[in-house]
Amino acid sequence: MHRHHEMEYRRRFIVCLLLTIPVILLGELPTGTVLVSFEGSEFVVLIISSIIFFYGGYPFLRGSLREISSRTPGMMTLIAVAITMAYIYSLGVLAGLEGMVFFVELVTLIDVMLLGHWIEMRSVRSASGAIERLARLIPKKAHLLVDGKVEDVDVADLKPGDIVLVRSAEKIPTDGTVIKGESHVNEALLTGESVPIRKSPGDLVIGGSINTGGSLTVEVERVGEESFISQIIQLVGTAQEGRTRTQVLADRAAFWLTLVALTGGAITFTAWYAIGMGAFFSLERSVTVMVTACPHALGLAIPLVIAVSTAISAGRGILIRNRKAFENAMNPDVVVFDKTGTLTVGELGITDVISFDPEMDEGEILSYAAAVESASSHPIARGIVEAVDEVLPVENFAAIGGRGVMGHVNGSRVKVLSYSYTEELGLMVKDPRVDELMEQPKTTVFVTVNDELKGCIALADVIRPEAREATRILKSRGVRCLMLTGDSQRVAEWVASELGIEEYQAELIPQEKYEVIRGLQDDGLRVAVVGDGVNDAPALAQADIGIAIGAGTDVAIESADVVLVRSNPLDVVDLMDLASATYSKMKENLIWATGYNVIALPLAAGVLYGQGLILTPAMGAILMSVSTVIVALNAKTFSFRGQSG
Repeated sequence: MHRHHEMEYRRRFIVCLLLTIPVILLGELPTGTVLVSFEGSEFVVLIISSIIFFYGGYPFLRGSLREISSRTPGMMTLIAVAITMAYIYSLGVLAGLEGMVFFVELVTLIDVMLLGHWIEMRSVRSASGAIERLARLIPKKAHLLVDGKVEDVDVADLKPGDIVLVRSAEKIPTDGTVIKGESHVNEALLTGESVPIRKSPGDLVIGGSINTGGSLTVEVERVGEESFISQIIQLVGTAQEGRTRTQVLADRAAFWLTLVALTGGAITFTAWYAIGMGAFFSLERSVTVMVTACPHALGLAIPLVIAVSTAISAGRGILIRNRKAFENAMNPDVVVFDKTGTLTVGELGITDVISFDPEMDEGEILSYAAAVESASSHPIARGIVEAVDEVLPVENFAAIGGRGVMGHVNGSRVKVLSYSYTEELGLMVKDPRVDELMEQPKTTVFVTVNDELKGCIALADVIRPEAREATRILKSRGVRCLMLTGDSQRVAEWVASELGIEEYQAELIPQEKYEVIRGLQDDGLRVAVVGDGVNDAPALAQADIGIAIGAGTDVAIESADVVLVRSNPLDVVDLMDLASATYSKMKENLIWATGYNVIALPLAAGVLYGQGLILTPAMGAILMSVSTVIVALNAKTFSFRGQSG
């Protein structure tokens, strides 16, 4: 849409600019002189000026009719009134009225207005290019596997359940699950994550990301509008079209400025005509006032900042679904975090490795345990295996029903056993480090080699490394941090102590989380909620700012105002900073867009006429256009670094 309008204004501007040349050569200049004259030249000027008026002025005349029909007169109405007055007055002079024709001023005014709108549309399209860039991430073709053979098909023809091959350095065609192969996938353009992520069977991959390693065989899960990239495009588009309270204020200011300009134009004409300055001079002043006061910059001030900030946030993995809630993100009083999957990864990871044998270090114990656990699908096994870079081969693997696993590694019989079974076998050793682990909310397994206890490994739901920094920054800014979880009191206490969160509640059901949020709001506090699960959806919907972790459930994401694609708690701080920077940029643009009228309007009305300073309509249009360009450039110089990158 923006590109269509941009090309329309560009085409009309070029045509009118070329037609303006003979008008300036043959027409009567403001000084009263004519550069080139021949019999009937004034009619040539009339014909060409009429073409420019109807062709170049059409977008403004059309726009003014829409504004008037919707009872919201604005910049199009101002421009249409100004050029129509100039055209009709000039026709009257040719018909015998006293005065000077206004054709040179008319055509140059239309030229400047077309140029200003062309620049505006180009700026808006440039700022809104995020959607176009996202759409280009998806490849056109995919390698479909059918009966062991590869067929190249259009990505649009893929359906859930299809199996596709993704070769090295190729883009993944759509969302799916790896069923064969191992590789590293670069998701930077989608999630902002700069480090390629290791993918193996069972892992999810996102359409548009780049396979940087070996070949992957992927089962298609989501296609078309359901795909991750399509949802991002929809979110970015919705956010850029969204109206904020600041936008409503700008629209109201533009409406009143339009009324002031029309009224001011009428008063200016009446005043100058009353003191005997003549119809031409009075009309020129009136037209200049209306053109100079055009709330063009006001109309651009907020949407362009929204477009730029939305593009920046999308590039950083922060997707804004609700612009009004985004404004609230500047200064929440309380940030409420869910625990599992938000402050923690939601998967078991190793927290401690202890060796009981001076001749075997922690790395060897972990390596032996990972080798045996590599043949198991248990969550504990996955947590151990993912902690090593290389898995040793295992032979004679066997599960010990509900008690552990065993196998032969490097010729030794290795077992990974539960605490109770180790104790039952009489293998436990007295060690204060083990006693301390057993008091913590962790899962601890013990490793034996040839039936000798060599060490133990403790696992827990791993706290996200960014969570500590996020809570520290929030607290340093005076923001209360509260953790609400359905997990046990013991686990909640441990996580809260690790993160320095003094306020937390555990063993809550979704309704209880919702009631806590309502209670905080009843106390007059602005509340942001960060969560990822189904049980967070009511609280996310009730919050002033609902923030969903991107790796969470669809229900949680649909209930949220903002989605953090990278599942990084530190992005909550970035969200606050981005909202603050966006609001500041909006204020700067509003101040400039309205403030310049304080000086420009009196000059346009001719208050300094006695001192020899006077603006022509074309100069007024240039002033207005310069104001618009400044607002556009100010919006495009939006910069944001953020805490997480």
